[in-house]
Amino acid sequence: MMGRTTLAAAVITTCVAAMPAAGYAQNVIKIGEVNSYKAQPAFLEPYKKGMELALDEINAAGGVNGKKLELITRDDNANPGDAVRVAEELVSREKVDVLTGTFLSHIGLALTDFARQKKFFFLAAEPLTDKIVWDNGNRYTFRLRPSTYMQVAMLVPEAAALKKKRWALVYPNYEYGQSAVATFKKLLKAAQPDVEFVTEQAPPLGKVDAGSVVQALADARPDAIFNVLFGADLLKFVREGNTRGLFQGREVVSLLTGEPEYMDPLKDEAPNGWIVTGYPWYGIQTPEHKAFVTAYQAKFKDYPRLGSVVGYSAIKSLAEGIKKAKSTDTEKLVAAFKGLQVDTPFGKITYRAEDHQSTMGAYVGRTKNEDGKGVMVNYRYLDGAKFLPAAAEVKKLRPAD
Repeated sequence: MMGRTTLAAAVITTCVAAMPAAGYAQNVIKIGEVNSYKAQPAFLEPYKKGMELALDEINAAGGVNGKKLELITRDDNANPGDAVRVAEELVSREKVDVLTGTFLSHIGLALTDFARQKKFFFLAAEPLTDKIVWDNGNRYTFRLRPSTYMQVAMLVPEAAALKKKRWALVYPNYEYGQSAVATFKKLLKAAQPDVEFVTEQAPPLGKVDAGSVVQALADARPDAIFNVLFGADLLKFVREGNTRGLFQGREVVSLLTGEPEYMDPLKDEAPNGWIVTGYPWYGIQTPEHKAFVTAYQAKFKDYPRLGSVVGYSAIKSLAEGIKKAKSTDTEKLVAAFKGLQVDTPFGKITYRAEDHQSTMGAYVGRTKNEDGKGVMVNYRYLDGAKFLPAAAEVKKLRPAD
């Protein structure tokens, strides 16, 4: 599996046949990509496949502005220092034209600052922290995925409709988890002033002691739980919660849990009735999504995960931005990305000029354990543009470029 292989020198390339080095350099656009492949393979292996599919399609159609795209990846070891080091290597040694990638929020913030300092274009594909486009936002950084704020804002109306007073909170203790819970508390309190938050459990990322966390939540006797755990932490939490009956008679609102990356490993332990954001790939019938699934399955003999959509859409976004700019010059790319529209498997998205956030949305629904596996039911797609602050509010949240 790609997550278990050495990626430090891995280069994915789709380019013209053998050419002299000078000619080759003039006829390719190099995309430098940094990510936590070894640490987060569940999401990032499908993400990498999505990038490969987009590269194939773009290069088969003649590339961008007459040039082929080449992707050069580096693993950041889930460490901000390593992420900055390999980004510097990609820029100075590999001479990449743009940077993209990152998964964990603190890694995304490290490269956001790198882009600012180096005045180098960076498309943050996956990290969810709002700081990337607000508090720490800069003119050189754009973000693809719907942010923490956007996804929490999609879930809060569902949470408020439950009319549960006593809420427990569980989240990984780093930027993403902290910001998700802060936003949930703020928005739910506004929607339901009498709400109480009776306990918070914040284990370190990747190191959840599920037994003690579940016991602490049970001891607080909440009416409902807001969960932000994902990956292996989520699996342990669900397994222990099922064993101890934590979820019986309690509503659970859970960020990201409907994504196949995290739902599939649960198998017959998948929870029933949780309100989640996710990706029900098996039921989306729009023409653009069906075309994406068909192409993905033909190439990889596998179904897509949400990471596949993100990786695919990131490369498509870069291609559209470079095409619009007619250049890889950083300043021209920045100008091109402001208001840029891109066709994705989720439909057309726009990169907002005011905060560089894309309007990609998310699916909200409930989980169901069906035939020994977890799926989403009663889901609907929510347009990200409807869950973002207006330009006047953004001016208060974001430093001037």
